[in-house]
Amino acid sequence: MSDASTGASTGRPDPSVPTPAQPDREPTTPAPAQPDPGLVAPTPAPHDRGLAAPTPAPHDRPAAPSPAPRDRGAVVDALVALADDAEARPLLVALDFDGTLAPLQDDPSLSRVLPEGVEPLRRIAEADDVALALVSGRALHDLHALAEVPVGTYLIGSHGAERARVTRHGLDRDVVRLTDEQADRLAALGAQASAIARGRDGIWVETKPTAVVLHTRLAERADAAAAHEQALALGAELGSGVLSGKDVVEISVLHASKGEALSALRDELGARVVVYAGDDVTDEHAFEALGEHDVTVKVGPGDTAARLRVADPHEMTRALAALADALPG
Repeated sequence: MSDASTGASTGRPDPSVPTPAQPDREPTTPAPAQPDPGLVAPTPAPHDRGLAAPTPAPHDRPAAPSPAPRDRGAVVDALVALADDAEARPLLVALDFDGTLAPLQDDPSLSRVLPEGVEPLRRIAEADDVALALVSGRALHDLHALAEVPVGTYLIGSHGAERARVTRHGLDRDVVRLTDEQADRLAALGAQASAIARGRDGIWVETKPTAVVLHTRLAERADAAAAHEQALALGAELGSGVLSGKDVVEISVLHASKGEALSALRDELGARVVVYAGDDVTDEHAFEALGEHDVTVKVGPGDTAARLRVADPHEMTRALAALADALPG
């Protein structure tokens, strides 16, 4: 859905102390560098298209994934350049919530936009010819309650299955209607997912309007792995779509993806340029849907289709503040 750096001693040897002689050794070839385990992306669910590099047009076939370089300065430069570019209007700034604007929490109900991010989001939403959107896996009512975003913000929930716009009087939402067959399947998914969680500490089930989600963040590793595999099997049996994210498996009775929902919103608004930032494997669908003139930002580690990267929500928030400062008043 970040630890600050700490100083350390240099560990330099004292030049006054002689270095012991080393025995002669045969020259050896240095071992190839091993990949950083922190940069291994989560395994996508069977129905995911996989991670892919960005393409000039959204309909082109994606290339292989590659690790985007971490450089907050490059992200700031790209956003400030958009603020000064009249040709980049209308501009759509779309952001994931958990792990992007809000640090990940063991208790998802405690997630909030970082305090220093509230004001930049308000100014972005109020700028001329700029639209703000949050694109999340959370259910829409949950996203609205926790994010506390400004009036006018578009909310896309349940990985694209739900959509609304924030007004002064609440949410102006698109109604999601299930067929009788889909409603029955959703009920069956809920019952069987609950059976998977039963008796396993730290595992719980969330029911959304179109999906059931198995959460494993607080479970012991063995229990989490077993429940994860069982949830994937359940999704293959009863679900229309399965999304495997960070410590969650979501099984939906409707086909939806962040990429399709983002593309639909872009077309509706006529946005010439889109900014999208996200941290999870489900955000890769949004990155893949965008083109070479858009700005895509991966938050945190992992192979990605995004071209830019920041370390954590704090860096992302500072980049958004730079955008808000650069937008015409």
